[in-house]
Amino acid sequence: MSKAGDKIEVENINTPNRTERVDRVKYMAMREALLPVLPTTPPGMTVAEAKSALLEHLSEDVFPGGAKAGWWLKTVQLDLEAKDVIARSPTKPMRIYRCKT
Repeated sequence: MSKAGDKIEVENINTPNRTERVDRVKYMAMREALLPVLPTTPPGMTVAEAKSALLEHLSEDVFPGGAKAGWWLKTVQLDLEAKDVIARSPTKPMRIYRCKT
């Protein structure tokens, strides 16, 4: 189990070759809530739909009342896109889905 203050390096598909360090506990909680709700085929779901679907899976201890869930969702989304774990469809609004690996 990660301790409070542990960090994890994340990437951003929009800024290649740049990483940031963020809270590991929050990152992993969001990742674990996001991946199961995403479809595995395009076009996927909108980010708003993903947020709505994952809120019930978030730890209340880590995200009380869903606080900051939107920011963490975007952070995890951009990192997982950079790592080819999820992808976006060229739709408006943008939709995301899990890559088959």
